[in-house]
Amino acid sequence: MTTSAELHTRRMAAVPRGIGHATQIYAKRAKNAELWSEDGKRYIDFGAGIAVVNTGHGHPRILAAIEEQMKSFSHVCFQVTPHENYVSLAERLNAVAPVTGPAKTMLASTGAEAVENAVKVARCFTGRPGIISFSGGFHGRTHMGMALTGKAVPYKKGFGPFPADIYNVAFPNLYHGTSTAESLKALKALFKYQADPSSIAGIIIEPVQGEGGFNIAPTDFLQALRALCDEHGIVFIADEIQTGFARTGKLFALEHAGVKADVVTLAKGLAGGLPLSAITGRTDIMDASAPGGLGGTYAGNPIACAAAHAVLDIIEDENLCARANAIGDIIQSRCRDLAGRSNLNCIGDVRGLGAMCAVEFVKNTASGEPSPELTAQVLKIGNERGLILLSCGTYGNVIRFLPPLTASDALVKEGMDIFEATLTEAVSKLQ
Repeated sequence: MTTSAELHTRRMAAVPRGIGHATQIYAKRAKNAELWSEDGKRYIDFGAGIAVVNTGHGHPRILAAIEEQMKSFSHVCFQVTPHENYVSLAERLNAVAPVTGPAKTMLASTGAEAVENAVKVARCFTGRPGIISFSGGFHGRTHMGMALTGKAVPYKKGFGPFPADIYNVAFPNLYHGTSTAESLKALKALFKYQADPSSIAGIIIEPVQGEGGFNIAPTDFLQALRALCDEHGIVFIADEIQTGFARTGKLFALEHAGVKADVVTLAKGLAGGLPLSAITGRTDIMDASAPGGLGGTYAGNPIACAAAHAVLDIIEDENLCARANAIGDIIQSRCRDLAGRSNLNCIGDVRGLGAMCAVEFVKNTASGEPSPELTAQVLKIGNERGLILLSCGTYGNVIRFLPPLTASDALVKEGMDIFEATLTEAVSKLQ
């Protein structure tokens, strides 16, 4: 039997060190919300491939859709010989995406590709160069994605220079002292001192920041951005790559604020683990590019499209939006209980929408000083105890909970039992 340790030795010799790992657990198989390593050890998966397998590992309806499509063809390239799966998926996304007016959809392969193409269509439609993003935001690892991303290490370090005409503004985060009013003030100052609004093509924002720490954009801020974009003819781009497809308790996170975007970027949970992304936007914006200006060899792969159709069916038939809320209630209730325990005194904040939940660790609640050391201990001990967790946050002090939405209450509670034991042990080791 090959062990995880043996595979890691081979990985270090064969794969660049720049690819980081949340764990050194090498997956052998997975089913629903459980995973087994090459060593035969069972884990509860609270990462879901970073919010990708919202429908669980190996959902039988997704497997059946993949198998059925494979019998017909695996690849033809949509720009050469189009296929029905792409067209019908675009129709479905046009009908449900939180976009103003009639919509059209372009399919791609990765979230970063979706972001790149969202910037392309915004610039083409407006004839303007500027794009505004926010501190703590994450939009991918391409050069444009890195330029938009509001976190320098590890994403930008050593990779510059970056594309021009990108501006970054403080994201509203009351826990860290930035209000909606202050963020809007910073945005208006940018318009006054750095870039006139007439030079800005688009504003891109995650309704809930992923890598930035699961910070939820306030409703009044999203509404103000919508009004500002309308006033100045700026394209409002919502990055729903991590928040989409029932993760937050609604199909898309923007729905919580009652706000619609001009363009939405989608990926991760879209195809149940297969590489597929989408850019859904207002028809006039999406049609601004000339034929040949958009596309990609693997974009809209027919097998991935078949999987995506199954995902959308599963979300509806299994009521996964409601399921996300139920899972989130279990996780947040347990975390708030832990935050109130005087023997821990290390949880500065508990937050989340649906099953996109997080705890922020501090050295003590009085100081509020970030504690990445505790986070690292929790990740390590959690793995030892059979729980896969992910960290995030500008200071590396946030644990994010992303179980598959198909996980049972019993499994989620078992995972939270492990988390409680893990946190207790981690705190004692640092005392």
